[in-house]
Amino acid sequence: MMKVGFIGWRGMVGSVLMERMLAEKDFSGFEPVFATTSQIGQAGPDIGMKIPPLKDAFDPAMLKTMDIIVTCQGSDYTKKMYPLLRKSGWNGYWLDAASALRMEAGSVIILDPVNRTVIDQALADGKKDFIGGNCTVSLMLMGIGVLFQKNLIEWMTSMTYQAASGAGAKNMRELVSQMDMIGRASEEYLKDPESDIADLDRRVLQTMNHERFPVQHFGAPLAGSVIPWIDSPMENGQTREEWKGSAETNKILQTKSMIPIDGICVRIGAMRCHSQALTIKLTKDVPVDEIRGLISESNEWVKVIPNTKEDTLKYLSPAHVTGTLTVPVGRIRKMNLGREYLTLFTVGDQLLWGAAEPIRRMLLILLDHISS
Repeated sequence: MMKVGFIGWRGMVGSVLMERMLAEKDFSGFEPVFATTSQIGQAGPDIGMKIPPLKDAFDPAMLKTMDIIVTCQGSDYTKKMYPLLRKSGWNGYWLDAASALRMEAGSVIILDPVNRTVIDQALADGKKDFIGGNCTVSLMLMGIGVLFQKNLIEWMTSMTYQAASGAGAKNMRELVSQMDMIGRASEEYLKDPESDIADLDRRVLQTMNHERFPVQHFGAPLAGSVIPWIDSPMENGQTREEWKGSAETNKILQTKSMIPIDGICVRIGAMRCHSQALTIKLTKDVPVDEIRGLISESNEWVKVIPNTKEDTLKYLSPAHVTGTLTVPVGRIRKMNLGREYLTLFTVGDQLLWGAAEPIRRMLLILLDHISS
């Protein structure tokens, strides 16, 4: 029976992956082996079947017995163990949620159903490294990938509103801590509806700028504010997160020529849903109704939201989407710039389609490919 090794399954992405696999009853037809970097020998997760004690995730001999390795452990682990295994002659499939190998020439960025044809061709060509994409890019493509596939996009800007989860679990906790501190500091004014709103405003501002305000992980207040900088700087003035929009989109789709994509990535006070406002220069004037139809029929998870206030408030927000596989796309309209300019807004769960779900689906594809 095929052996599949799981590493990093306790972290944020890994735990969501486990939840999805359990919900879909995916733990069948192979032997799951769970490894750890810190709790060797302890009991593994409850997946409804008997499994051996946790293995050492840094043991090359153990890892080499795996047909597939699924890692959500992060780039540091990948950089340490991946080259070691490949140099030792291991020829199994490496399935990774981290970014370390995304842009390597031999790797494939995975987003089934958007680029299933690319995945199938890579398997036919004997490729072995399949890497989850940037969360924001993946969520954008789940929403409007069909417009790229139909060659309808000349260029695009993506102004993102990215959740705390994209920065990690510690950042999510810090955001809630910031909210809590602001709430407690403002309590006396909130209890008195007759209190001066200017006093409440001053108290909030004083709290956010206080030396005890928790900013260790974000580096600045996020609750009650935004941070228009994500990832490291690049020489051209972009951040690396902004650069990924063009680099990864074109690699995922294997475009014949580079489609320019740029924008500003902003961290906002949402917990785990990324949102994006897109401006698209179409290659031709396509009626809005036709665009809505293409998007709505592109996959079973995308949902076109009517461009009304009522529907927008009800469906097009992180509060509605968090914890679901739904990718709503709304505010679809032509712009005053001209008939070939389109704008829209989309939302998606960063931990699902932005991270865990493409890994889960790729694992099933690999299991089917190996067994066939």
